[in-house]
Amino acid sequence: MYLDMLAALESSWLGHAGRHSAWLYTLANLFHVLGAAFLVGGIAVFDLKVLAEHGKNARQVGRYAIPLAAAGLAIQIPSGILLLAVEARALGVNPAFYTKLVFIAVGFANVILFHTRFNATLRADALPPEARVYALVSLIAWIVVLLAGRMIAYL
Repeated sequence: MYLDMLAALESSWLGHAGRHSAWLYTLANLFHVLGAAFLVGGIAVFDLKVLAEHGKNARQVGRYAIPLAAAGLAIQIPSGILLLAVEARALGVNPAFYTKLVFIAVGFANVILFHTRFNATLRADALPPEARVYALVSLIAWIVVLLAGRMIAYL
């Protein structure tokens, strides 16, 4: 079923357009990199604040970093779908692609757990020491997402 979905995506109008328009594919690549910079950059700034200063003033950093990360995600999703559609059957079974998806899931699960567990203390600008573990997991997960994304082209 998964392979059928990949084949359908690749043979869709989106896959066709991406394969036959150098500009569309180039712009999708550009936006995917830009989205990654916003997404991982925003998350990394917040995580480093939590790690370096035990969450002191993390709320103020989060006011800017979290919307930046959300904007990056909003750019990454459509550009990533287009990039995948061009060669979905080959890319969709690439081990680096699987790794990327797993660590995206880890990153999102970590964000949800962090905000579920620490949202009230984040508002008070006082995070407990265990928040640093979540920040470290987040930082590692999103760096692995970037690395795996780059490795897709080489595997």
